[in-house]
Amino acid sequence: MGTAALSQPTSDDQRRASKVRRFTFGVSLAMMILCNAIVLVGLWASGINLDELAATPDVFNSKQDICLRLGWKSVAGAADPVRLCSEWINLSDPSGKTHQIQREIKLQQGPDGQYYVDRGIHADYRLLILMLFVVVVIAFGLVAKWYLVSRYRQRLESAAGYGAALVH
Repeated sequence: MGTAALSQPTSDDQRRASKVRRFTFGVSLAMMILCNAIVLVGLWASGINLDELAATPDVFNSKQDICLRLGWKSVAGAADPVRLCSEWINLSDPSGKTHQIQREIKLQQGPDGQYYVDRGIHADYRLLILMLFVVVVIAFGLVAKWYLVSRYRQRLESAAGYGAALVH
């Protein structure tokens, strides 16, 4: 009789632990889907183009491109604008679309007399804001999961009588 009474609480504990594990798995799965949906909707709503955000400037390379149109571009340190290729076809690009020099590209004359793209310091805080948004969504998901699982565990324990007072 004493051994049956001792085995009963462990069976209830195991059943409760199994329920908590299943609930934790379900909440984790739901939070993964919800948090990814929030990030994707946030990315869509912000209008950030990740291809544009991480792309290097497209410039003419005489070894692998064919120039279609020449144009004039002002160069830092030069008195007059310089004539250069403003539209070209990249032979390694299978789409066959034409490439154009972007207006925001700044050129600089090197010590050898050639012209180079002035890469400079190009800070774009949109990527940083996007990463912070992702971190906040993940933190929210973890806190929400912890809160939901602990509430479920407390509810199971109170239903089993663990939370009941000893003295009435």
